[in-house]
Amino acid sequence: MAATDPLRLLLRHRRGEDAAATGRSSFAYLSDDDIYLDSACQTLRPQPVIDALTSYFTTHNACGDRVKYAWGKRVEEGVAATRQRVLTTLGLPSRRYTCSFTLNTTYGLNLLLQQLPTGRFARVVTTHTEHNAVHLSTITAAHRLGIPRVLAERGLDGSVLVADADLADAVVVVSAMDNVVGQVTGHLEDLITDAHRRGAIVILDAAQAAPHALTRLRGVGADAICFSAHKMYGPALGVVAAANDLLASLEVVFVGGGQVAAAREDDFDLLPDLHTRLEPGLQAWGEILAFGAALEWLRPRLAEIEAAEARFAERLFDGLSALPHLRVLNAGPSPVISAVPERVDAHRLAVFLSRAGVMVRSGHFCAHHWLQERLSLDPLVRFSLGAHNTDHDVERALEVMTGMMRGL
Repeated sequence: MAATDPLRLLLRHRRGEDAAATGRSSFAYLSDDDIYLDSACQTLRPQPVIDALTSYFTTHNACGDRVKYAWGKRVEEGVAATRQRVLTTLGLPSRRYTCSFTLNTTYGLNLLLQQLPTGRFARVVTTHTEHNAVHLSTITAAHRLGIPRVLAERGLDGSVLVADADLADAVVVVSAMDNVVGQVTGHLEDLITDAHRRGAIVILDAAQAAPHALTRLRGVGADAICFSAHKMYGPALGVVAAANDLLASLEVVFVGGGQVAAAREDDFDLLPDLHTRLEPGLQAWGEILAFGAALEWLRPRLAEIEAAEARFAERLFDGLSALPHLRVLNAGPSPVISAVPERVDAHRLAVFLSRAGVMVRSGHFCAHHWLQERLSLDPLVRFSLGAHNTDHDVERALEVMTGMMRGL
């Protein structure tokens, strides 16, 4: 159906009215036949974020930290405001933490782990349930540092079951909410306290927790929190909020423009600004500014979004759990729900759903060690919620799934 088709325009208008009624008018560009359930990959962008990025490109498309003209000054001020907004959102004091921007969560984790000081740590600790961003980067970090890597189990509440002795002088890297069933890590504050007491540092993969469990992240006191703006209603961008002590300790090897105060024939001096430790080269200025707009958009709506996600998650979990030929992996409702289909390949099922206008993810969701090696699972389908979703989206998805699974 063409975008200019009168029926599609009518549907878009109706979706706008529904969105306005539920506080989601920022996604009025969606129509009733756009049922997007893949926010765990990336969220849709509310209109103020789109407007902010467009404004940068059309009114002050300049570099920050490099120029003296007015456009550049405007960029610098906006980027500084976004850095502070990130720390405020996470409840972290700016006197102890610094915000840096990267390509994505994976880049942020690798930039930290691959530049940790040698000789400082005794082991790397992570869990079996991690996204590849953690699973793979901790393998290479342990190899580089020449230390063992410990893989811990998770408790029923998602807590990390690690021995006290393994925390001593360790690099602990875990997700605050997993990428498959959306389980929040239990007793996270206790883990961080115990790790610090034993001379360890804790780096959090918060890619899913930031959009879906933000209130659980605030003020947890990890040494670094890595997440993605594009899973949090912003443009494609990675974010790292790290303790100043950790950033100052890095053995910086990813180096380039924007990081040095002086360069000599065989040496250089780093800038004192700690955010530059993770920011070699030109930055995504427009995306950083637009992420600031995303955080401003999110702040007054957070409670409403969390409540709506909880309600939709319960309905989606109950509905999927009742279907034949489908094994839901979740133990309970979550904004991220994964299931193993029987009698049909998950990728094929995702294609069928797409033809009915329902967009879900299929595969192993970058958790291959957990799902393939440990659980021996075939590809799954994943339904993940976002601020744009409505009751209509959930009911339509369940209606289509019901017809497909009962027809097998």
